[in-house]
Amino acid sequence: MNLSLRQTVWACLALGVCAVLAVPGTAPGLGGEARLTLAVFALATCAWIAAPVDDTHVALGAGLALTVTGAISSDTLFATLGDSTVWLLICAFVLAAAVTRTGLAGRAAAFLVSGARTVRQLVHLTTAALVVTAFAVPATSGRAALALPVFLALAHALAARRRLVVMLALLFPTVVLLSAVATLIGAGAHLITVGVLLEQTGEGIGFTRWLVLGLPLAVVSSHLAAEAVLLTTTRREDRRGPVEITVAEIQAHSETPVSGPLSPPELRCLLLLGTVVALWCAEPLHGVPPALVALIGAVVASSPALGTVRMKDALRSVPWPMLLFMAATTAMGVALVDSGAAGWLVGGLPSAVPPWAFLAAVVAVSTAAHLVLQSRSARSSVLVPLVVAAAAGAGVNPVAAALASTAAAGFCQTLPASAKPVALFADPPAGVPSFTPRDLLRLSAVLAPLSAALVLFFALVVWPPLGVPVLLESQP
Repeated sequence: MNLSLRQTVWACLALGVCAVLAVPGTAPGLGGEARLTLAVFALATCAWIAAPVDDTHVALGAGLALTVTGAISSDTLFATLGDSTVWLLICAFVLAAAVTRTGLAGRAAAFLVSGARTVRQLVHLTTAALVVTAFAVPATSGRAALALPVFLALAHALAARRRLVVMLALLFPTVVLLSAVATLIGAGAHLITVGVLLEQTGEGIGFTRWLVLGLPLAVVSSHLAAEAVLLTTTRREDRRGPVEITVAEIQAHSETPVSGPLSPPELRCLLLLGTVVALWCAEPLHGVPPALVALIGAVVASSPALGTVRMKDALRSVPWPMLLFMAATTAMGVALVDSGAAGWLVGGLPSAVPPWAFLAAVVAVSTAAHLVLQSRSARSSVLVPLVVAAAAGAGVNPVAAALASTAAAGFCQTLPASAKPVALFADPPAGVPSFTPRDLLRLSAVLAPLSAALVLFFALVVWPPLGVPVLLESQP
């Protein structure tokens, strides 16, 4: 098998780390179990970066290696798959399948964009619609797939204005990625972050608390990104012309009705989805865990009498590889902490760093990490355990640091291969224009610093009044 230069470099780096860890006396204060954990962690990280192997396969191999060597127990490895956050994501995908089957998403999109009269109105109404989908469809790839038919309908309606179509092709994946931070189920990386925080600090983040912290950031960042996309991909004359998109034009490219009275299945699904989201948001009042609410909703959504999708069909939409990846990487995080490897890794960092500087460094590294690790979940699996361990040593609230890292990692629009939604819209069906790598680079030059600065602003200014202080000692 021929290895590329990139793969060879990372393979040599991983083997070099393992060789150094195997030599006694090279890492003072590091026990044998911690050495083994670091070696497995280094190999897995390099494999995620360079190896042509599925990320889930690498994560499962790492979890198995840690279990066989005794770094973690088999109960720890298997228990991660039964975590409540995993159940929450499974049931959320069942609910999303029910919503997709009814065509409610197409109706909502048609209702919003058909009211646009200017290019800027179209951009921001589309952005608002995409932000709302974070409550109905988990994971960014699922939301991108759901939004693609809407984009194609808009592209055909605006076929005479090519530059606007290219702008929309960039807008859809950009907003999908940045608005994911709105909800706990917006990305698998969020659940990894929650699991790491719960394991290392004992403090969890529920659906409601994440919503309070993440939704304002999602709304602001999505609409700022929409302006950035509009200004970097269109000219003044492109934005000046009026826009008129009719419901009939959207209906021509939709398999389900986008206007007229709601059908009984649509009404049932809309009522069920509204009830589930309301119960998620009201968790502090009734005390029912979000995973249990989601399970009840999934059972109703797939029931013969009231449901709109069969359970076996809905379960086919669940990304089982991602769930296994989350479980395995959570076990890796447990091994990093319990063995003392995470503490040793961050022990050499300077402790006299101002909190704002520490958070700025976390945000900068997390924003740039997509250039090395293309999987968002893999980035959180690598960064969040180290960030949480380093935060305690720097006197920074680990929750603030972990949230900042996870939110900053939502930016991954520099290359077409940096994220699945970007890759999906970079190659639409024949005849539909899309963006080029140069368009992406031009947008990233503006959006990367803007996104990082916004996350840092929220971590330092907005989140503390909402219950996430910057300093560790100021926690109640």
